[in-house]
Parts: sequence; C-alpha cells; structure tokens
Amino acid sequence: MISVFGSANMDLVAYVDVAPALGETVTGRSFVTVPGGKGANQAIAAARAGARVAFLGAVGDDDFGTEMRRTLAGAGVDVSDLRTVPGPSGIAQIVVDGGGGNSIIVVPGANGTVTSPSPAEIEVISRSEVLLLQLELPVEAVTAAARAARAAGTTVILTPAPVQPLPAELLEAVDVLVANEHEAAAITGQADHERALEELRGTVGWVIVTLGSRGALTASGDGPVVHVEAPRVPAVDTTAAGDTFVGALAAARVERQPPDRAVRFATAAAGLSVQRAGASTSMPTRAEIDRALSGTDARNG
Repeated sequence: MISVFGSANMDLVAYVDVAPALGETVTGRSFVTVPGGKGANQAIAAARAGARVAFLGAVGDDDFGTEMRRTLAGAGVDVSDLRTVPGPSGIAQIVVDGGGGNSIIVVPGANGTVTSPSPAEIEVISRSEVLLLQLELPVEAVTAAARAARAAGTTVILTPAPVQPLPAELLEAVDVLVANEHEAAAITGQADHERALEELRGTVGWVIVTLGSRGALTASGDGPVVHVEAPRVPAVDTTAAGDTFVGALAAARVERQPPDRAVRFATAAAGLSVQRAGASTSMPTRAEIDRALSGTDARNG
C-alpha cells in the first residue's frame, strides 16, 4: 500500500493565450475548478497507475472539501483517515498559457492546520510500503511523518515542492528524492542539473531530477547517472506532470520494478498527462501507461 501525507487543494484554473505580466489584464479562454493539491494529485495518480492508496491530510468543512473528498474516493483512494477541519479548504490559483506552461499561487487553508501526523495517521504510514511526501504541509509535519516511516521501514519518497530549505533530519529519512531541475538547483545552489543530482545523492540513496520535455536523470546508490527520454507529445497542460510522475513512480516502486524501468514507467505516465487539461482529470490509467510503454519498447526494439 502507498500512503500519501500531503495537501488537498481546489485548483482554480484560468486558460489564456499569453499569461499576464505584472499589472496587466488579459482575457482568458476558459475557467474550471478541478480538485488538486500535490498530495491529492499524487494519490490519484498512484491509484490510477494500479496501486492501493490511502490519503492523509485535511480539507475544510466547505463545499470544496466535500468535492475533494468525493473525487479522491471516486478515484479509488482510501479517505477514511482524511481530516475535516473548520474553515476553508486549500486552493491553488493557476494560469495556463497557450503553450501548456503554468504559474500557480497556493493558499494553504486547511492544509496549514496539519502540524503533525496523528497516531492514526502514523499507524497507516507504518503499515504502508511507500510514503509520498511534498512540502505543501508545514515542514515540521512532513519531517515527523518521514521519521515515523523510517522507523517502520516504510520507503519515503519526497517531492521538495514548493521549494524551501530542507531540514537535515528530513533528508536523512528520505529514500527517494524527486526534484525538477529548478528545485534541484535551488536546494543545492548548482545550476547544472547533473552536478545538482550528484550533490543530492550524497545524502539520499536514489535521486531523480525531472527535466520536463527532456525527460529525467536518475541515479541510485553508486550506479551511473541514466537519462530517460520523455515521449515527444503535444503539451496541452503541464500542471499535473510532476505529480503524475511521482504517483506512477510510487506504484512502480511497490511493484519492485528496477529503478530505470520505474522511471520510464513514470515518464510515460507524465507524458500522457500533459496531453490533457487539468490536474487530477489528466492522469492516465494503468492500461494507458502500459500501452504507452509498449509503444516505446517497440520503437526502441
């Protein structure tokens, strides 16, 4: 089982031809509300990739909270330990431009109330094979969850986003770090993503640096750095690419796929997600990922 200790936000998404500059007003093409948040997105991605998933976090007692709980459950995610707290749920204001690029403002709402994992949540984490973490919850809560997982022998996968300084005690409890090239540079101070990866794997056993349309770099243990290419696809919306990648990677980890194969699996899932609009609505099923991988294997064979 995979447990996800993380954020749930309602995404408020505006689609525009060109994103506005500071002080500028532009006319958008469309607007949608989509349940999201990095934690919820990763939970849904992992479930659609074929894993059994439990989501741990908090939503508000508003309509957004009700909808997010319903969406997670509808995707097959166990929400029996998801908290409901007084006040608003978290939201993310997202602008998606004509090239599929995005900018995001997150308002934590209920997520900010999760300052530590509860005893019930620690029990779920301890029974899991993999714990997925991000940084949209207070970092002290994320650190406590990681330490609980490490004590139980649960594999910890961390997405260091939104990027911020990482406590040493958090990194020491992480087994797999998945950062995009900007996050890796910010954490290490290394503009070159290969140097950033090498520095990070001095602390974490398996490091993956995602490069968007250029694929991903992966290195585990003392092994070589491997570049996994991304499929060439038309990008409609890249909002959920990173979370889809991590959710699929966790599913592959539970299945004990070899590291390089797991990254290829995750890359294929992310490539499918960018071809659709939205966050949770864009994530592929296991059958779709397997078909995409089969096509890649046939071309490479």
